[in-house]
Amino acid sequence: MVSFLSKASSLLLRSCQNPKPNRNIRRLLSILSSPTPSSSVASSHARRWIPRQGAAFREISRWREFCSREFCSSAAEESQAKNLDGMTVDDIVAKEWTVLEEDASDWKSHAAAIALSIQLVKKRMQWKKMLIRLDQLSMAVSKSDIWDDPVYAGRICREHGLLMGKMKEVNGFEQELLDHIDMLKLAREENDSDIELDCISSLIQIRRKLKEKELEALLSGNNDSYSCYIEVQAGAGGTESMDWASMIMNMYKSWGERRGYIVTVVDEMPGEIAGIKRATIKVDGKYAFGYAKAEIGVHRLVRISPFDSAKRRHTSFSAVAVIPILGDLSSRYKINDSDLRIERFRSGGAGGQHANTTDSAVRIVHIPTGITATCQNERSQHQNKASAMSVLQCRLDQLEMARQAQMNSEHTRSLTDISWGNQIRSYVLHPYQMVKDMRTNFEVSDPYSVLEGDIDCFILNFLSTSLEKDED
Repeated sequence: MVSFLSKASSLLLRSCQNPKPNRNIRRLLSILSSPTPSSSVASSHARRWIPRQGAAFREISRWREFCSREFCSSAAEESQAKNLDGMTVDDIVAKEWTVLEEDASDWKSHAAAIALSIQLVKKRMQWKKMLIRLDQLSMAVSKSDIWDDPVYAGRICREHGLLMGKMKEVNGFEQELLDHIDMLKLAREENDSDIELDCISSLIQIRRKLKEKELEALLSGNNDSYSCYIEVQAGAGGTESMDWASMIMNMYKSWGERRGYIVTVVDEMPGEIAGIKRATIKVDGKYAFGYAKAEIGVHRLVRISPFDSAKRRHTSFSAVAVIPILGDLSSRYKINDSDLRIERFRSGGAGGQHANTTDSAVRIVHIPTGITATCQNERSQHQNKASAMSVLQCRLDQLEMARQAQMNSEHTRSLTDISWGNQIRSYVLHPYQMVKDMRTNFEVSDPYSVLEGDIDCFILNFLSTSLEKDED
């Protein structure tokens, strides 16, 4: 890959041959002295950009090395990146350049789209709060006694590194945008259409990358990147609600598989006639909790019940809880063996030859809190015990987080009253068809596609709305 410096070097050599080169040489040397020179995607013309004059190339390399030593520290202290004309990302947004499709050849359109994306990413990342937190972490990391507590030090250093990485990445996008604008202007003055086209191509690539970052920025919570357990519990309504709970659980299984996650049934208690009383699945994959947390709450179904011979309309409720599977061991609840009561019983449901003839199912009770975890879907008692222990650990982790930082209190609240007035989403199959999220008022008219796992539109809408409320 040929660096951004190669483009500037080529134009610098060309400017030196210009009868009036002073202005462009000064501008190019300013680009070369940028504290974070951009690295763009090389085009088929990359080889032509590399100066073949050995002496000239060595002089440019020496100048770049000098600039990186002399100017890096002072430039890095600037609050906002600027280009040679003093333009910032906010200035680009203020110009209100028209944003066209990606295949457009207007560089201003791509620059405007990139600037808007950078602003949106910063907003979703809660940029000001992040910088304040970064200052706090930097002060903590710089203390000489921080490693007196290795667990605390490790957690602080990990968080500091994570935030620093996010900040540098966004700042890098800003600098790339501004540098390419400078290069575009210079390429036009030098009538170099090849470099101009390559800069536009690079802007398109940056634009695409930032679209991905817009989505990632929605998932900026401490636990968003972890896998999770999704629990569904039937509410009031008997067999109808149990069938609804089964439909909801199947919806999440399909959703997880669509996103490429590994979905595993951990526990399931079938209903007497149909459906399930409760069930737990493990959704394993990056950002599984970040997405699934939007589903926490009570879900309401309105339909003509297939279990009612009079074909009357019924309303059913099911509650959904989502628990992160923490990767940071320092945040985990410490479980003592003496606080556990382990019960073994025969598995229910259809099962198989071995499952229903031995006491392979396991229920673990945490005596101090009364929290329980059950698993009966594995083939052996040891496997069921390990799965139940994992679920119990995550539930206790959730309890500890709620106590310390009042996080994820929706998990407890969602299971307290599974009835009318507490729903987060309503699924209507009769007399009309609609799915509506009560928190955002977002709705669609195809409930069957939603029940087949197409729920990303609801999740992303909720996450966006939640961030806007936090910003206010």
